[in-house]
Amino acid sequence: MARIFIVEDDQDLNAAYRMILSKEKHEVDSAFNGDEALARVAKFKPDLILLDLLMPVKSGVEFLQEYDVVNKHKDVKVLIFTNLEHASEIHEAFRLGANQCVIKAWTAPQGLVKIVSDVLAAKSVEDASAAKQRGQSEKPSLNAAM
Repeated sequence: MARIFIVEDDQDLNAAYRMILSKEKHEVDSAFNGDEALARVAKFKPDLILLDLLMPVKSGVEFLQEYDVVNKHKDVKVLIFTNLEHASEIHEAFRLGANQCVIKAWTAPQGLVKIVSDVLAAKSVEDASAAKQRGQSEKPSLNAAM
């Protein structure tokens, strides 16, 4: 299965996501803010980062700016999992390499498992970027269902 790194400041949600994804046989690690994530993510070498946007110390967008998925970590997929519905921050996360965004409040635990599986199975960020450059209209989606 996949290596998934969770960046979520809410301790209960962080523990719940770890438990749900571990039961699916994924190898899971987590951090509680962007600074902690930056200090630990490189050693873990995830296939996917499940990232909250609104966190203390360093936000999800600030994490993405420093982690640099687009240039340095093209093989890592990023799933934004947030309750923040401000389009500007979500668009910035996509610009910085996020593959998909899901609103937490709209997603049941079983839905998280399916979304994670779908993101892991999807084309890479590099493939999507190349398609955009060729003029195709592949865009990451805001998934509000589940």
